[in-house]
Amino acid sequence: MDAIAYIKKYVIEEKQEEAIKRLEAGEPVQYIVGNVDFYGSLITVNPSVLIPRFETEGLVEQTIKKIKEHFLLPIDILDLCTGSGCIAITLKKKLNANVVASDISAEALKVAKMNVMQNKVDVTLVQSDLFEHIQNQFDIIIANPPYIAYEEEIDDIVKNNEPPLALYADHNGLYFYEEILKQISDYLKEKYLIAFEIGYQQAEPIQRLAYQYLEDIKVTIGKDLQGKDRYLWIEHI
Repeated sequence: MDAIAYIKKYVIEEKQEEAIKRLEAGEPVQYIVGNVDFYGSLITVNPSVLIPRFETEGLVEQTIKKIKEHFLLPIDILDLCTGSGCIAITLKKKLNANVVASDISAEALKVAKMNVMQNKVDVTLVQSDLFEHIQNQFDIIIANPPYIAYEEEIDDIVKNNEPPLALYADHNGLYFYEEILKQISDYLKEKYLIAFEIGYQQAEPIQRLAYQYLEDIKVTIGKDLQGKDRYLWIEHI
């Protein structure tokens, strides 16, 4: 569905002209309409959160498959850097799981709370700088952290509209992966799966970080629909 058709579907008729002007001015259609379909769920979005993308649907789909292959349900899942809550909500809907979702941004968590309520799921939301306020251990830890390097060129529609806090990271985009992997051991059960969405050039350095901080693991790289490295799983199963 193109952007104009999306507006005509979700925006009441008397506001469609204004919505199209906002679109022509460079505002993402998802923010104009206020929602996006993610893996069959309607997710509210605004400029406080990253717009969920097809690539992240791929991460969720392939992670669900791995979980069903290797784990007995119910399981405990932590979704770091949850943003709109789209990953946590989908995993809760699709799996018998206890799900905790965290983000450093209070504004993002307001959006996530709306989405949890609208989708009628039981997800625990925690404001936390990575593991700062996280308790317990988990079978699955999944994250789509900020991974764009500050000097990297990105589309104007993204740069000018989406929250920088959810986009950019130091150390050539690797900062949050290293911080997560440094701290993660205390929050993992003996058998675990870590799932990351990654930048298409980051698979090799993140793999090195995984082997630096964790022992007896298997690392798997997955590609998105464009054939680019986009997912990384770390298994101890």
